Amino acid sequence: MSGHSKWSTIKRKKEASDAKRGQVFTKLAKEIAIAARDGADPDMNFKLRLVVDKAKGANMPKDNIERAIRRGAGLEKGAELEEITYEGYGPHGVAVIVEVVTDNRNRAVADIRRGFTKMGGSLGETGCVAWQFESKGYLTLEPDGLDQDEIFNIAVEWGADDVVFGSDLIEIFTSPDDFRAVRDAFEGRGISFESAEITLVPKTTIELEQKHALQNMNLINALEDLDDVQQVYSNLDITDELMAVFENED
Repeated sequence: MSGHSKWSTIKRKKEASDAKRGQVFTKLAKEIAIAARDGADPDMNFKLRLVVDKAKGANMPKDNIERAIRRGAGLEKGAELEEITYEGYGPHGVAVIVEVVTDNRNRAVADIRRGFTKMGGSLGETGCVAWQFESKGYLTLEPDGLDQDEIFNIAVEWGADDVVFGSDLIEIFTSPDDFRAVRDAFEGRGISFESAEITLVPKTTIELEQKHALQNMNLINALEDLDDVQQVYSNLDITDELMAVFENED
């Protein structure tokens, strides 16, 4: 589980640049539109509420958010979007799952296959690696000023599976069913989140020597840069040392 937050941190650093912000807003707009299919009111549609909160956290303009909601709810014309999940292998057997939202399935799969091949991986069949992951609620808090005992007690009381305290981040893992209750419990106490999402977490991770691990990190990075890709998950064990080397390489 530990690699998840490290990778999310480096993504946020990259997304801070103007060039990346436009791409981030485009991806968020797609995510909002998909969620809005189940209802245009974030107060009634929890999935939409999560994505809207995420968009606000990324400083996405209000007009962009509202336009994406209208498109998803069918109140405004827009491209027909499709959700697709692809599975494959990175170099040296690392399991990779790629979540896509696209208006062109052929373009998306061609780009993803090309990304895998270029980086020494391979696109696989549906189901080839999905069994190695499980769906989890995932919340992160900045630890400054927070009482660890209080955070732990709230999380456990409302159904969290695990709480991990790090020097710069607190990670809380829940089942998907308990995610909303845990999130609302913290929100009701005025405790704000760094992030809150339903994600895929590997059941076990794979350790590789630095050179091979970096090959996989470059693959993940390349896939995430594709316009149609929303999320990339892997079972690679990303250590602090690896992350430091990767950031310096980039």
